[in-house]
Amino acid sequence: MTEPDGAPWREFAARRDGMIHAMDGGLWLHRHIWFDTPMAHLVSTDRERLLAYGAAAGLPAHRLQDKPLKDPRTGKRRPAWHWDLVGRFLPPAR
Repeated sequence: MTEPDGAPWREFAARRDGMIHAMDGGLWLHRHIWFDTPMAHLVSTDRERLLAYGAAAGLPAHRLQDKPLKDPRTGKRRPAWHWDLVGRFLPPAR
């Protein structure tokens, strides 16, 4: 599944909206700054989808991070994963 602009992920102004998208199996690109370095997390509850993105982008599968997240709709923790994207792996802002 790709977004209308062709990207496999979506970005959201509201963190809650991004979390809900990720909880529904979508790829949520969450940008932030880490030690003055632009980076992003690419987050989803769909591990296979994240692994497919990683394979296409040249990310080593062992770098996918397991991080259960709280679903904002229910308050319950769910299995989720994310990639840390930095440097050449960080998509340009749209």
